[in-house]
Amino acid sequence: MIQPHTPGNTDQIPVEVHPLQPFLPEKARLLMLGSFPPQRKRWSMDFFYPNIQNDMWRIFGLVFFGDKDYFYDPTARKFRLPLLKAFLTDKSIAIYDTATAIRRLQDNASDKFLDIVTPTDIRKLLSRIPTCHAIAATGQRAADVLSQQLDTPPLQIGKPVKVASLSLTLYRMPSSSRSYPLALSKKADIYRKMFEQEQIITATQTL
Repeated sequence: MIQPHTPGNTDQIPVEVHPLQPFLPEKARLLMLGSFPPQRKRWSMDFFYPNIQNDMWRIFGLVFFGDKDYFYDPTARKFRLPLLKAFLTDKSIAIYDTATAIRRLQDNASDKFLDIVTPTDIRKLLSRIPTCHAIAATGQRAADVLSQQLDTPPLQIGKPVKVASLSLTLYRMPSSSRSYPLALSKKADIYRKMFEQEQIITATQTL
């Protein structure tokens, strides 16, 4: 059980500051927001979703290329970062997280054991990508922070929320963590629908 996040039981835990800068293509149309990167020891590259046990880039491979390993180099046991960055830039997809500083209450990457010290200022982040018209929260913790900051009802998978004042559509996506109990193909189907709705991929391009 997680103990209440009070000064008495978290002050001795070191604060981790986000190690990455936001990835913000110049004409980004979609912003994907996770929670916070895993510990450095789990990284295969200096980028978002770096753990080879996380399936985000396999979801992308399935959706856009029909190949879950399109972005993965099995020989080097890491994702193909230059290919990935070029692809995201071409598709106008920005990426960051909903926390800029956290305490890790257990020695793992689970969202439920993250004590958010400093949440990301999402409105300020959006000001850097004025062409963005959609945000995808890639897990429950990210969805909670997003809905709190933008003052919307709780986000649910399969039920986009319009924020008229910001000309934004918000999506709650399934976590790409393998601990999330949904098959990879099912996760890819949900992401595919979101990409279709945002016209990042057309129905005729789906495989």
